[in-house]
Amino acid sequence: MQKKRLGNSDLEITPLGIGAWAMGGTGYAFAWGDQDDQASIAAIHHALDLGMNWIDTAAVYGLGHSESVVAKALEGMPERPYVFTKCERTWDENGKISPCLKAASVRAECEASLQRLKVDAIDLYQVHWPDPDEDIEEGWSTMAELQKEGKVRWIGVSNFNASQLARAQAIAPITSLQPPYSAIRRDIEAEILPFCLSNDIGVIVYSPMASGLLTGKMTRERIAGLPEDDWRSRSPQFKDPALTENLKVAEKLGEIGARHGRKTAEAALAWTLHNPAVTAAIVGLRSPEQADGVIGAMEFRLTDAEAAEV
Repeated sequence: MQKKRLGNSDLEITPLGIGAWAMGGTGYAFAWGDQDDQASIAAIHHALDLGMNWIDTAAVYGLGHSESVVAKALEGMPERPYVFTKCERTWDENGKISPCLKAASVRAECEASLQRLKVDAIDLYQVHWPDPDEDIEEGWSTMAELQKEGKVRWIGVSNFNASQLARAQAIAPITSLQPPYSAIRRDIEAEILPFCLSNDIGVIVYSPMASGLLTGKMTRERIAGLPEDDWRSRSPQFKDPALTENLKVAEKLGEIGARHGRKTAEAALAWTLHNPAVTAAIVGLRSPEQADGVIGAMEFRLTDAEAAEV
């Protein structure tokens, strides 16, 4: 298994990492529906046993709950995996989520995440969204200060466009970008990925399986049965006309995967990892079985011809 260095850091990460968004459970605006904590912990343990060496979460996932679940999963481990988390999405006592990049808020979020995760330093701390745009410089300067103070080892961003990346890079080096990227969402290829390549910014992509659409297991019947507290039930990508096209892409990925004895989800992940600008991909896990369904993509890669087919 080939690990890759993440941007300008000393982090050597596996091609796949554990995504803990759904592990936040239900009861907030961006939930994936109800989730059993013991299943989340078992999924983390199994994925680590299979070779993954990093976990990506965020404070806002479950309004702190995902970070707490990650901490429980890592309790007592002699050698823990890398832990990545994010700031900028804050919430009040009623669970209302708001963006904030003010220095005091970024610092307070960092301290809260350190306590929930029960770590001395966060391996990669990321700005979740470039929002409010006018506060990017203040927020990123604070991130750089936290790095100098040793509270976080490396600093990155998520969902930034090329001009926002340039603004942050002018203040302090960006270790990584976390953008959405999949065979049905390719907008970052034009400007963002080339900027990252030329500036030694690692790229860890999220939603490489398009939130389940490219796993080969998402049918119209399953989508119709998604609970109301699953954000996907409200997504245009899960409704026609987009849904028909998305399922066609999933079918093609399934065909390619089958030629190599690989699953559709593994082919979807391999498609993202085929791009030389991509360091690694996040796989959202809710059970040990889901880890088994994607682990082949740690090594499986598409040929240029197969990527062109997609």
